[in-house]
Amino acid sequence: MLTVAGVQAEVHVPYAALHPLRPAADDTELPPFRVALDRSVPAGPFWTECLFPHLREAGLPPPAAGMLDSTGTRPRPTRGARRMSTIVLVHGLWMTPRSWEHWVSYYEGKGHTVVAPAYPGFEVEVEALRADPSVIANLTVPETVAHLEKVITALDEKPIIIGHSFGGTLTQLLLDRGHGRAGVVIDSAPPEGIRVNPPSQIKSLFPILSNPAKRHQAAGFTPEQFHYAFTNTLSAEESRAVYDRYAIPAPGSWVWSYGLLANFTPGKQETWVNFHNEDRAPLLFIAGGADHIMPASVNKSNAHHYKGATTVTEYFEFPGRSHWTCAEPGWEQVADKALDWALQHAR
Repeated sequence: MLTVAGVQAEVHVPYAALHPLRPAADDTELPPFRVALDRSVPAGPFWTECLFPHLREAGLPPPAAGMLDSTGTRPRPTRGARRMSTIVLVHGLWMTPRSWEHWVSYYEGKGHTVVAPAYPGFEVEVEALRADPSVIANLTVPETVAHLEKVITALDEKPIIIGHSFGGTLTQLLLDRGHGRAGVVIDSAPPEGIRVNPPSQIKSLFPILSNPAKRHQAAGFTPEQFHYAFTNTLSAEESRAVYDRYAIPAPGSWVWSYGLLANFTPGKQETWVNFHNEDRAPLLFIAGGADHIMPASVNKSNAHHYKGATTVTEYFEFPGRSHWTCAEPGWEQVADKALDWALQHAR
């Protein structure tokens, strides 16, 4: 049964048309092919010379995007089967969507639709946010989550959601609210309830937490502080180039409220998630073994907090990679791991 523009029709193809893929001595017909229009047509003479003429004979145009089983049998869609997907990339603190620039083109080159939304008010360029960081200082987590939910619900399908750093926290919040077919969090900042604070994390955040006034400001790093917290696997010169192109201040209130006080404040805070949510989409944690600001131990503890019996939560660690793992040399391995896992487990 073939669906084109909402119309279904059977396409009968003789065995002889399959030669040399499946030669036969007679003109016995195959069972009707099924074409999934949201998948890519493989290149090759069988598809262009054998199948498409039969589509034309049936009065149907060849699909612009479709796939048939290469054995000539009816493909059976399965959970986690690879297909073209919509991917939402959520950036973290001290960053903007520009930090995903390599991933956007990389995933689009694989045929996926990619959306990298900014936090509310962050739609301008990095340079403009540095010049006037007032929108950063006043931003809240609830309005950011609401903004991302609006972006996601406007999409044509449930997306795969991938978040880095505090974007990982936001991804966990979004998954907990029922969004996404699968989620991947990379070097994720923790939601409420994770009580692991390694020394390198404390040192990374100390420039913000050492000054209470920064709780109400847009709080940034110096190039040297950024090098320690984000790009410690790069040289000073390489780190400075990253800083100059990507770094902006972060809401100081977020660092104070969710990095220091959330676990000591009574009641559920704005970064609380239900670790027992049985309806949550599959979730993968990817950590970097050399990450200073969100060390692997933080991500591992976060992953182990999820206890839903029917949900999938996994943890993977790349040794020797920093918090800048999504753009430091070898970032393609991280991008491939995230996407392959998500496509395999998406529901």
